[in-house]
Amino acid sequence: MSIINKNNGTQSQYNAVIEECNTAIEVSNLQFSYIKESAPVIDIKAWQVAQGEHVFLSGPSGSGKSTLLNLLCGTLTPTHGEITLLSQPFSSLSNRQRDKFRARNIGVVFQQFNLIPYLSVAQNINAAVYFANANASKKAEDAKLRHLLDKLQLPSHVLHAKADALSIGQQQRVAIARALVNDPQLLIVDEPTSALDTDARDSFMSLLKDVAADSTMIFVSHDKAMESYFDRHCSIDELAQSEHPNMASFGANNQVQERK
Repeated sequence: MSIINKNNGTQSQYNAVIEECNTAIEVSNLQFSYIKESAPVIDIKAWQVAQGEHVFLSGPSGSGKSTLLNLLCGTLTPTHGEITLLSQPFSSLSNRQRDKFRARNIGVVFQQFNLIPYLSVAQNINAAVYFANANASKKAEDAKLRHLLDKLQLPSHVLHAKADALSIGQQQRVAIARALVNDPQLLIVDEPTSALDTDARDSFMSLLKDVAADSTMIFVSHDKAMESYFDRHCSIDELAQSEHPNMASFGANNQVQERK
């Protein structure tokens, strides 16, 4: 793995790196407004994320982070511009097509976890399997669940517990398991550490980076201290200022990693 620094490497070197990488996310002339004719909440000329990158995206409350995540998940559609995910014209798909694509390719860890409290852990996780219309056998599904729980350091008996009977830390790990159960190529994580103390946050981040090693990850937080866990970071403001699609990929640390 080599690193090209924006200050030292040339633009042609940078372009060569991007061309060799498969792109997980590509945004072009993206705008979104909640109210017609109002100023856009999101206005991004260009942004690219290579497959396998883990990106920290920051911005204060109200800056549009959650709106951008909803656009990437397909729960909102752009007012203008295009979003391409995993080489698919995501923002141009119908609602049903986006739902199917999201279920099979995108895992989401919500800030409030969004577990169904009266369902068991197994039922909460298997709901994601159901919506992805996976064809795995019951035996294979059960084996995958136990493997995920083991990686997330949760005892197997948790599978039968109701979600609202778990501690916050356990709910958080179940939310990760649900997001990863379909082996998504893209993982979106929204402010998951806001209720954690420093020690719990460090443990969570180490665990998350390990279990999400094979996914492209966008991790969103207003807490700039979280930058230290990521090789690449950028802010909503920086994305809004990006003009060139390749330059938008540098992020705040001005580095691009080339995986060999």
